[in-house]
Amino acid sequence: MAPITVGEVVPHGTNVDSGCEGPLFQLENMTMMTPSMSSLPRELVEEIVSRVPSNSTRAVRLTCKKWNEFFKSRSFMKMRIAKEEEGAREIGETRKIVMIDYNVYLMSIIINEDPSTKLLGKLRCLPEQVKISQIFHCEGLLLCILKDDDTKIVVWNPSLGQTRWIQTRKYCGASRYRGQEYYKYAFGFSENRFCRRSPKILRFIDDFRIYNENPSSWFEIYDFDSDSWTTLDISPHWPIMSNHVLSIKGNTYWGVAGRKTYAPIGHIICFDFTRERFGPLLPLPIKPWSAQCVSLSSVKEEKITALFQRSETYNKLEIWITTKIEANDVSWINLFTIDTSSIEMFSFKSFFIDEKKKVAVVFGRERETRFDLTHGLTHGLTHYIINVISEAGCCKTLVLGEPEDIQCWPLVCSYVPSTVQIKQHEGGKRKEQSY
Repeated sequence: MAPITVGEVVPHGTNVDSGCEGPLFQLENMTMMTPSMSSLPRELVEEIVSRVPSNSTRAVRLTCKKWNEFFKSRSFMKMRIAKEEEGAREIGETRKIVMIDYNVYLMSIIINEDPSTKLLGKLRCLPEQVKISQIFHCEGLLLCILKDDDTKIVVWNPSLGQTRWIQTRKYCGASRYRGQEYYKYAFGFSENRFCRRSPKILRFIDDFRIYNENPSSWFEIYDFDSDSWTTLDISPHWPIMSNHVLSIKGNTYWGVAGRKTYAPIGHIICFDFTRERFGPLLPLPIKPWSAQCVSLSSVKEEKITALFQRSETYNKLEIWITTKIEANDVSWINLFTIDTSSIEMFSFKSFFIDEKKKVAVVFGRERETRFDLTHGLTHGLTHYIINVISEAGCCKTLVLGEPEDIQCWPLVCSYVPSTVQIKQHEGGKRKEQSY
């Protein structure tokens, strides 16, 4: 029997006054017998809410205070994360954090014979007008560098919706880029003798590339526990390439170049957040001058992968992966090598690999080239693209759309949802140590 709504006309002949035969009585009885969400056991409600798709969680959290509290519960979030990972495995889906047009998104990528991508939603917890210029991921937390404001940075757990805003310090010798002082960053965890781990942020100036003869160098570290910045008396003595930065096992690894202005990446170097010191230079698997392009990425924050485009042939692409990576030691193995004579060069592009399927997924941009009799060869619109390159040499290109700002390159990074709580400022006050 279809339910009767308010204002609905009751068919002629329906008994609504006697006994319990009328539909109005049945409707009232159904309403009394049907339990509401608030009367269900908490475990059952958690099970229901945990199945809500990622792009609908914001609406659910705004529905009522009780449902919003679920997303602050560690046990609930663990259950939700486990369900999401199980669902992703069933359909062969990989989830990544991507930055497009200075906004941060969660992207679904399915790698098969017909690869596809889908933006699951914009990650929201920051004010809508805030634009992000850089993101650094470490064990479920994101360090976000603001595009138009270098006076503060923010650490963010998208899974829990927690943030912590951190005021930065001004260094009088900082380089300026497009009207703003230019700092480099790293994000990691330190560990004390009781195995308690705490996040830290490294922030520094490194002018080796700009002022080769007399470079300026300055390093400071932010401690979440003490809520303070401390200047460090350290230097790697090599130019650090800020667009090649990775978090592995709580420490940060960079590509480093020679002191010459246009020297290529020749090594990697580690910053140990527990010791607050740099390690020695670690070798890449091939000589730097034999590669036209070198890019670095990570696998589950446990391994480093390196993408090389050979300069002597211009048509060979090599993917290497570490079999061992520590602050003072590294070993590599070749994952696959393919001919790329028909594929565009990959310089300055972000990528990740699927180690099992032996596939590289490269994020970049391409220009649409046109030719007409009047103007000759012209360059048209720029598109964000993803090249999916297999061990067999097959390359499939996915078009993501046109950029709003052609200066912004798409960036992809690993993301593992986490229930790590972000420690907040004590009493809302910020401590700052002097220089």
